[in-house]
Amino acid sequence: MTFGQRLRRLWRQASYWLREYYVSPYRRETARSLRRQEDLFMLLVYSEALGIPNPVSFYTLELQPVLYENFHEWHLRMGMPKSPLEGFKCC
Repeated sequence: MTFGQRLRRLWRQASYWLREYYVSPYRRETARSLRRQEDLFMLLVYSEALGIPNPVSFYTLELQPVLYENFHEWHLRMGMPKSPLEGFKCC
């Protein structure tokens, strides 16, 4: 292994550890923020079915089949032990 290759390898390792050192404290907050945004999006998509008036329900109706996979986790995270929707049986 030449000196240049060793130097590149050392640089890659150092940059990896520095990135981990600076980024790792913010990973949890970033994940929490992303989860909150996804929860709000799920609420907007399923709001008409939950009885909340939604002016864009025509457009969000197309997204319901795509988001149905995550619906069970979402309603449990929102504190609803059973599915709040009449037609959706996920539990």
